[in-house]
Parts: sequence; C-alpha cells; structure tokens
Amino acid sequence: MIIQTFKESAAMVVSLSGRLDTVTAPEYEKKFDELISREECNFVVDFDKLEYISSAGLRVILSTSRRIKGKNGKIHLANISGNVKEVFEMSGFAGIFPVYGTVAEALKTITG
Repeated sequence: MIIQTFKESAAMVVSLSGRLDTVTAPEYEKKFDELISREECNFVVDFDKLEYISSAGLRVILSTSRRIKGKNGKIHLANISGNVKEVFEMSGFAGIFPVYGTVAEALKTITG
C-alpha cells in the first residue's frame, strides 16, 4: 500500500492506493499516529486508488477514527468505489462515516 498525505485548507488529505489488509493495516495505523501526534485532527481519506480492503483494514479505520474523535477531530471518506464500496456497504461502514464522492466535496463540508 502507498500512503500519500498533503495539507489542504483545514484538513489533512490521506490518499491510499493498493490494498488495506492485515499486512498493511499497521502501516496505516502508524501513519495516522504520526499525523495525530502532530496535532492534525481533521482528515479526508481518499480511497480513489485503493483496490482492496479486508476486515483488518476496516478495524484500523475504526480504531484510528476513535482516536481522532478523542482529539475532537473528524474523519471523512471520499472516492469509495468498486469492491471497496461493496465491503463498506455490506459491513455497515458507509453509515458510520461521512462518505463523499470526491475529496473536494469532503473538504467543502469541513471548511463550511
């Protein structure tokens, strides 16, 4: 998995590509721990290039989300499609997190 980050207005955008599974979930968690420790608290996670997500990937998203909420932050998800979208819908995650069609839409809700 490749994780790219960039600061955009009031949020940190985290773009994922490849697979988020048992092997790569610790890398995702480590990256978010690093960002949270730098006092980042609003995130948009871009799933545009993510090809696969497993239950381990879902768990790590949920656990990092809890830490972000503990810092009074929010996590927004964008560009979920294909197999990843099916997993989100079947697991109920699509109802837990705010999901947007694009990163720009997600950022608009953060900045108001």
